Amino acid sequence: MKAEQGIEFAVTTRNLWRVYPIRGTADRASDDPQHMHGIPALRGINLDIPAGQFVALKGRSGSGKTTLLNCLAGLDRPTSGSVTVLDRDLSSMDDRELTEWRREQIGLVFQSFGLLPTLSAYENIELLLRIKGEGERARHARAMECLELVGLEKWRDHRPYELSGGQQQRVAIARSLANHARLILADEPTGELDSKTTREILGFFRALVEKEKITLLMVSHDPLVDGYVHTLIHLADGQVMDAIPSKGNL
Repeated sequence: MKAEQGIEFAVTTRNLWRVYPIRGTADRASDDPQHMHGIPALRGINLDIPAGQFVALKGRSGSGKTTLLNCLAGLDRPTSGSVTVLDRDLSSMDDRELTEWRREQIGLVFQSFGLLPTLSAYENIELLLRIKGEGERARHARAMECLELVGLEKWRDHRPYELSGGQQQRVAIARSLANHARLILADEPTGELDSKTTREILGFFRALVEKEKITLLMVSHDPLVDGYVHTLIHLADGQVMDAIPSKGNL
């Protein structure tokens, strides 16, 4: 279950801009190298995120964190600049190719867990593998492996409403790993959890990164994150203000 080795940076961006056009300026926005028209969410972002690190994106609401995460996941298209993730230039792929790439390479974790309420923990993970086209035996083995990895094999038959918030998030994490993801992108994954459970999830994330040699990039406002990640990246007004080692990496 180890991630592929050999890439220096899991994520690289160069002069990344995302500008949302104002009504009536859409035509001009496409021919606007200075980005004078529209509302800029990202302003010339340059990032190099080493493979195998746990990294936090921090900043106030509106600083561009979620927009950046969406661009890295191929869920949103930059206005200009380049995005390279796991050695793939995202601008070279069409929507179908991006969907297939996400399914094969990326794990996504959200604040609201995103579990299907009528399915068990096992079934929520197995469904992703079924969509991917895995055979029954392979689906079962992988789903159980992921549940074991997050310590929930005994809860495999429980539905989300029968699990605590922390357990639900662990199921969501297990699902994100089911495709052997080399990069996990997490948007406020502890936002609905209490401080004790948040510490448990963050500790699990750190251990997961170090054991499985994956890269995990998470958006968060929570100061507790600082003690667990390798690197803190601070955004303000769509720009990177600094990227520094955290106290969790000292």
